[in-house]
Formats: sequence, structure tokens, C-alpha cells
Amino acid sequence: MSLLIDLTPLRRSPAFRRLWWGLGISNLGAQLTQVAVGLQVYAITRSTFAVGILGICVLVPLVALGLYGGALTDLYDRRRVALIASFGLWFVSIALAVQAWAGVHSVYLLYVLVALQSCGFAINNPARSAIVPRLIDPELLPSAQVLQNTNFNVAMTVGPLLGAALSAWNFGAAYGCDVIFFTAALWALWRLPDLPPVGQAAAAADGGSDLPRQRPRALGLHSVLEGLRYLATRPNVRTSFLVDLIAMITAMPRVLYPAVGVLFLGGGATTTGILNAAFAVGAVLAGLGSGRLVHIRMQGRAIVAAIIVYGLSVGLFGVVLTATGDTSPGRTLIIPLIFAGLFLAFAGGADSISSVFRNTLLLSATPDEMRGRLQGVFIVVVAGGPRLGDLLLGSWADWWGENRAAMIGGSLCVLLIILAMVWQRRFLAYDASNPQP
Repeated sequence: MSLLIDLTPLRRSPAFRRLWWGLGISNLGAQLTQVAVGLQVYAITRSTFAVGILGICVLVPLVALGLYGGALTDLYDRRRVALIASFGLWFVSIALAVQAWAGVHSVYLLYVLVALQSCGFAINNPARSAIVPRLIDPELLPSAQVLQNTNFNVAMTVGPLLGAALSAWNFGAAYGCDVIFFTAALWALWRLPDLPPVGQAAAAADGGSDLPRQRPRALGLHSVLEGLRYLATRPNVRTSFLVDLIAMITAMPRVLYPAVGVLFLGGGATTTGILNAAFAVGAVLAGLGSGRLVHIRMQGRAIVAAIIVYGLSVGLFGVVLTATGDTSPGRTLIIPLIFAGLFLAFAGGADSISSVFRNTLLLSATPDEMRGRLQGVFIVVVAGGPRLGDLLLGSWADWWGENRAAMIGGSLCVLLIILAMVWQRRFLAYDASNPQP
């Protein structure tokens, strides 16, 4: 059994391979934009709390549209849903570039554009995630999730560094690169085959127009509530959402990076990029060495262990900042930066492992006709949770300092995970060889 990442899904499925490459390149652009927006808001306001408000601008559209995005994915052709939403995201990237090159410097405009971007994300991501099980064999799902996570985290490694470097020169350059890179996602989605709902696809395969075609039900609150009622019958899936929310809301450190680069470690935008990249490097290394991880059966225990390591690592990142002191150094403090990056790398690796098993659990335990709607809930959780964390840790940082915010968040994460497992002990017994949703 190899220790290295399993590349079988890329070899067996040309469609998955194209999607993997295209989304990987577009993810690089998305990371450029995420770093650039945070740095631009901080440059305008000099407030970590103002950077944290970006989290609300993302969260509200996600909650409002995420569940409907999942319902669209179940009712209509998944390729077309993802493609239309991706064009919307592309136009928002163009608008971000235009405002930067024009020198608008309006934090409120940035909030609006980030909110619009979140609207597209709420529709696009459930469709893209639900597409994957239609392109590969079921037994390859864990390996495909590792490949996607590694792809994303490579972008998170390179993207923040490139984004910080470009932002130090001109924010418009960072946003402009995102516009160029995002065309790769459009190409990958365009090359996919049509992916209608399963009933329609089966009818077409068995006789085409002579057979009755299943018409999608009307999109509305009933369709969304149907997905939520189904989720209510899936305790292990619900618990996987809960533990991720705990980790992301209490201990997502990224909102701290711009201020840390100024007040604690020095280096400004460059240090911000390094800290973002350190988190991603840990995730990439975890993916590259995941050959045996994808064969773990007790996936509930693996998720819990990974999140505990995550919380401890974020707390130790805060300890490094406390030992360094809030001195606003005029140069980069190399030794503290190395230790801070090391603990963030541990956090990134643990988060990646947790993500792989949580998404595998969700896709394995959910029938295709419900995957879009539960992916909609999943997107609200995995994207909305960190944004709530941005707001929470941003508030703590303004009150008590970035170092204490990280220490409190990491400690609270570990405590709440332990309490959650006392309450939901069944989750620890989840066995991938006999999935019980």
C-alpha cells in the first residue's frame, strides 16, 4: 500500500481530469483575490474588524442562496448550473479589477462585490461538488477528494504569496490575474458532458425521446425543505457539519494575518502571504502523503482527531505571537515567523484531513437525487463557518489582541469538540465499510 497520493481517478476519468486541472488553475486566481481583498480593506481602514466584516458579506448570501443553489443542482443539469454561475463569478472578478485600477478605494464597494461573489459561489460550488460522483467510480471517492483538496491547497500555497506580492505593487494586478485564471474553470466546465438529473439521464439512456422524461419539480421553498428534512434523518452527516462549524467559527486564523504582519512579525503584505501559504503547505503535504489515509475505515474518529490537532495548532500559533510581543517591528522577525508558519502548517494539514473524510462521508451516505441539496448545506457550512470565524476572531483581536484571539480560539475549539463527542458518541463509531448516515 503506497504512502503517496492515489492518482487513479485522474487516470480513469478524462472528464474528472479536465475538471481537476481547470478548477485548480481557477482556484489559484480565487486565492489571489481573497488575499488582495483582505489587504485592500486593511489598507483603507487599518482595522482587523473591518477585514472581519468581509465574513458577513460572504455569509449572508451563502445562507440566503446556498440551499437554493443545492436545489438547483438536483433539479437541473449540473453542468449548465455550474457554467452559468461561473460566468457570473467571472464578471465580478472583472469588476474587482476595474475598481482597483480606477483607484476607487471604497471599502463599501468591496463589501458589495464580495457579497455578489458569494452569491455566485453559493450556486456554483454545490453543482461542482455534486458533479464529481457522476464522473468516477464510487470506490474512488476518497482518492478524488484528496486530489481535489490537494489541488485547492496548492493554489492556497502559491496564490497568497503571488497575491501578496502583486498587491504590494497594485491591487488591480492581483484581481486581473484572477480574471485570466478563472477562464480555466469556464473551459473545464464547458468540456464536461451534459449531467441532467439521474431520472432524465436514465430515460435518455434507455430509449431517448420515446420514453417519458422526468421533469424537474419547480424550484422553491418546498424543494429546499425537502433537503433539510432528509438531513434531519442523517445524524452522522449532521455531526460532520457540526464539528466543522466548531473548528471554523472558533479557530480560523486567517483574519489575523494582515495585522500579524504589521504588529507582531513585521514584513507587512509579504508576511501575510507567507502565513497563508504556510497553512496551505501543511494541507498539501498531508495530501501528498495520504496513500494510506484513504483506506481508513473509522472516519468519524479520524475527523475528530484531526480537528483536535487543528485547534491545538492554532492555539500554539497564538503562543508564538505572545512570546514575540506586539512591538510593530520595522523588519521581518525570521525565527518567530518560522515557528508561526510551522504551527499553521500543522493546522492546515489537520484541516485537510478532516475535510477529505467529511466530504467523503457526505457523498457516500447521500443518494444522487439529494446530493445537490446536501452539498448546498455543506457549502454554507464550509464557507460560511470560516466567515463567521473571521468576524469572531476579528472582534476578539480588536478587544484583546491578535495573539490572545488565536489562543482563545484554539482552546475553545478543542473543548467544544470534546463536548460534542460526549453528546454524539455514535459519530466516533462511523465505519466507512458500512456507512450509516
